Amino acid sequence: MMDRRRFLTILSGTVGLVVSARSPIASAARSHKLGTLSKTYIVFTPAEAAFMEAAVARLIPADKLGPGALEADVSYFIDQQLAGDYGAGARFYSEGPFGATTDFQGYQMPLSPRQLYRAGIAATDHYCEETYGKRFADLTSAQQEEVLHGLETMAGDKDLQEVPGATFFAHLLNDTKDGFFCDPAYGGNRDMIGWKLIGFPGVPAMYNEAIGQNTPYNVEPVDMRGALGDSVAHDHHGHVIHRAATARETSPPAFEESKSGQAVDWKPGSSFAV
Repeated sequence: MMDRRRFLTILSGTVGLVVSARSPIASAARSHKLGTLSKTYIVFTPAEAAFMEAAVARLIPADKLGPGALEADVSYFIDQQLAGDYGAGARFYSEGPFGATTDFQGYQMPLSPRQLYRAGIAATDHYCEETYGKRFADLTSAQQEEVLHGLETMAGDKDLQEVPGATFFAHLLNDTKDGFFCDPAYGGNRDMIGWKLIGFPGVPAMYNEAIGQNTPYNVEPVDMRGALGDSVAHDHHGHVIHRAATARETSPPAFEESKSGQAVDWKPGSSFAV
């Protein structure tokens, strides 16, 4: 379990560096050259990108059901989102007062999401170096899951909601889910990995022939770019015509049933996975 006191001590010092224009973290971001990484990260430095790739790989891991968040380019999706209005908190009310949140409130931090990620990654890496002698990306899978479980527990503690580290895990998990199931046009869900996993067809089509059949709608998913191209057929109204998928292309997992016979949420991997 993560030592909360030690983590928060590290975090409090990290936040000051993140919001300072003269901080080494900010300087590293400004000096990072685009194109030096295969996916051309815009916001994340190489060390931050390594953290993100390792983290999303544990949150939605590749397993017997198919590829996971790393293979779906989720870390790249998050980087692209942080580079825009979302990362800058452009549409956030940021005048305060700041403090603990309730179940009926949204984001309450003085930091923008971009600053929150930068502070959370730096503090977590620092904590891992002090605890394990390595950064998060260099830990074993079991150690990484231990750290993420510690952050998850911290994020669920109402008494710590006013601390930036308390919301870091929640943002990381929610943004990972978004990147895994978004339209590929936004940088994640590469090859529609997330859609194929759950059997989501993507862009809506004309469903007249499927209505009333009461059979699974197993089709090859179509994304926005595909719908605008010539590789996908359209009817005379311009609606996408979905093509039937093979068993290998779409095999959504069966939902586990509880003892009462009610379907329960399907969650691959560890408890914090989607």
